[in-house]
Amino acid sequence: MHHPGKSLPPRQSDTAKTVLVSEFAKRFRLGLVEENRLRKLLGPIAREIDLLRHAGR
Repeated sequence: MHHPGKSLPPRQSDTAKTVLVSEFAKRFRLGLVEENRLRKLLGPIAREIDLLRHAGR
């Protein structure tokens, strides 16, 4: 049973870091083709974990 005075700990998805795909690509030295592929797949801003999962090297 949930008690009104207590807060629940944040879920992983609530605290996931979102980043610009362009900044992620620069940080990980991805090429322009890979950056564009990630942007098309995930959009201009994405969760870092999703970028790591989908980035090809």
